[in-house]
Amino acid sequence: MNPVTTLCLDFGNTRLKYALFHDDQLQEVSVMDNDGADLIRGLLARFRPHKTILSSVVNHSPEIESILAEHSLFHKLSHLTRVPFTVPVGKPETMGADRLALAAAAVQFFPGKNNLVVGLGTAITYNFINQYAQFLGGGISPGMELRFKSLNDYTAKLPLVKKDWNFPLVGYDTRTNILSGVILGMAKEIDGTIDAYMERYGNFNVVLTGGDSTYFAGHLKNRIFADPDFLYKGLYALSETNNQL
Repeated sequence: MNPVTTLCLDFGNTRLKYALFHDDQLQEVSVMDNDGADLIRGLLARFRPHKTILSSVVNHSPEIESILAEHSLFHKLSHLTRVPFTVPVGKPETMGADRLALAAAAVQFFPGKNNLVVGLGTAITYNFINQYAQFLGGGISPGMELRFKSLNDYTAKLPLVKKDWNFPLVGYDTRTNILSGVILGMAKEIDGTIDAYMERYGNFNVVLTGGDSTYFAGHLKNRIFADPDFLYKGLYALSETNNQL
C-alpha cells in the first residue's frame, strides 16, 4: 500500500520552507526560493501530495492557496483550525500560525505534561502549553539575525556580522565581541526564561526548535530536547486533523 504523502509549507519572516512526509515519517526539509505559483506547481508535480498544509506569517501570494486546493486536500493554518488544545487567552486569532503548530507538536509528543517550546527563528518565541492542553502564551524577543542586523543598523560603525559558532567567550576584535554578545546573550536569555518558568510551574519539558537549535543546545545549562523539525511535525499533526481523506 502506497504511503499518504503530505506537503507542509512553512512561510516565515526570513525563510520559506517545505517539509515532505510519507505517512507520519519526515522525508525531506528544504528552503524555497520564493512563493510563486510556478514553484508551487513544480512541488506539486514532483511530489504529488495527497494533502497540503500552509503555515504563513507573511503576505504570501494568494494564488498559491487556490493552486494547492485544486491539486490536493488543502488546509491553511489559522485561528479557525481544529487544534488539540485550547487557547484561554485574549484574542486567540492573533496567535501566529507557527506558534499554533509548535503547540500542536507539544501536545502530540508530550501529552499530559507541561511543555515550554522555544522556537528560534526571526524572533525567539516562548510557547507554554500546560498539562491540561491549554496554550497559555509565552513571550517573543528578537532572534539572532535581528540582533546582528540591529547592531549594524542603529550604530555608525559596527559591522553586520554573520553567525559563526566558533567564537571565544572574551571577544578579541569587533566581530568576535558581537558573536559572543549576541549568541551567548541569547543563550543566557533562554536559560533565564526557563528558570523563571521553573520557579512557577516546577518540572516541565523544554523543547528547543528551529534551524539553529542543535547549536544553541550546547550553550544552555538547562536540560532541553532539541528538535529542529518540531514545527513540521506539528504541521503534519494538524493536517491529519483538518485534512480528512
